[in-house]
Amino acid sequence: MNSPLAGPPSLRQIADGVYAFVQPDGGWCLNNSGLIVGRGRTVLVDTAATESRTRRLREEVERVAPGGPDFVVNTHFHGDHTFGNGQFAPRAVIVAHEGTRADSAEAGLGLRHLWPEVTWGETPLTLPTLTFRDSLTLYADDLRVELTNVGPAHTANDVVAWIPERSVLFTGDVVWSGVTPYVLMGSISGSLRAFATLRALRPDTVVPGHGPVGGVELIDATEAYVRWIDRLARDGVRDGLSPLEVAKSCDPGEFAALGDSERLIGNLHRAYAELDGLAPGARIDVAASFKEMVEFHGGLPTCNA
Repeated sequence: MNSPLAGPPSLRQIADGVYAFVQPDGGWCLNNSGLIVGRGRTVLVDTAATESRTRRLREEVERVAPGGPDFVVNTHFHGDHTFGNGQFAPRAVIVAHEGTRADSAEAGLGLRHLWPEVTWGETPLTLPTLTFRDSLTLYADDLRVELTNVGPAHTANDVVAWIPERSVLFTGDVVWSGVTPYVLMGSISGSLRAFATLRALRPDTVVPGHGPVGGVELIDATEAYVRWIDRLARDGVRDGLSPLEVAKSCDPGEFAALGDSERLIGNLHRAYAELDGLAPGARIDVAASFKEMVEFHGGLPTCNA
């Protein structure tokens, strides 16, 4: 079921020509987007999960950039960041890593089936038409938008958007703010490498995939959580405990206040798999992990998309 759009999210300028669209409270399928505006060309970073939320995003974009964006960048394949592509194409060129296009095609609209009570609306599968492997630079006139694949981290392929002239970094779901990170489809070790890459940019402003905008401290906080997962997994393997057993018995400590804590289960499954030799970003049994997340949560995780 949709949460009401009372006090709907809006584009907020975070630097000259750069805007963030933040959807509270940043939980399941409530992601962030960004807009980079030049004199005559604009770049949108990520869309939204549902028709109504994407319409709100589009209204806000057209308020700042009449006609809409020229490019839409998908940071990864998950539907909350891609289902709104169709509201911007064909005017906008949809850009993503080549692996993101392949994963989007394979996943289709499957995310909708996890939360059938959500009013998804019309979200036609609209795949990227411009792909790249390692990096690509787009230009919003004098503003460079440097796209770099830093995955596997959150997924097998994760693209970040760096605007060096404004020292603003859009991280997609590699970095989180106030909500529990999720690396089930990505990598523990890959995430740690990605954090080092992002920190080396020395951004003034960091726009995470979910949650409030901040600075480098968001990278630090996400890294602290991932390192905690790694330690939990190593101790669990040593003690012969399953990921679910570890999750039920551990003390979340400083991470107790993070939303969507059930993601702990999926993160532990990825950590266990990597300790057992699974390559970063390699396929894992997502459905089995999600069932355990439901058990840990005591029901279907909350999605207010």
